[in-house]
Amino acid sequence: MGKKRILFICTQNSARSQMAEGFLRSMHGDRYEVYSAGTNPFRINPFAIEAMRRIGIDLTGHRSKSIDEFVETAIDCAITVCDSAREACPVFPQAKTMIHHSFSDPAAATGSNEAILAEFERVRDEIRDWIKVAVVEGLF
Repeated sequence: MGKKRILFICTQNSARSQMAEGFLRSMHGDRYEVYSAGTNPFRINPFAIEAMRRIGIDLTGHRSKSIDEFVETAIDCAITVCDSAREACPVFPQAKTMIHHSFSDPAAATGSNEAILAEFERVRDEIRDWIKVAVVEGLF
């Protein structure tokens, strides 16, 4: 049996879904083929890149992708990581299973660069912790 294909979906594919992709790939790339996409892709947020870099995960080679790029890809599990993406994409027809777990949007943070980065790191850690539990519980 091959690797399970997992797709993380967010609105812009700029932070939460990118961080989730990076985590699952780095922790369990031997078991999962991991992708991320957005319902309205923009660009990867530099704070997401920096937050992940600080824990040794490199997102610099990533790019924001549209969910349209995956219409021909058989997906075992599609996971929406924000409420907006869930509303825009309540069902992903190519996915055997859909999961929704919303994380707050770190891009909404205001203040100094340090304060914004701290919010990205907080959300990053929430995503990491949820993925660890999800893998152990066999959610995907």
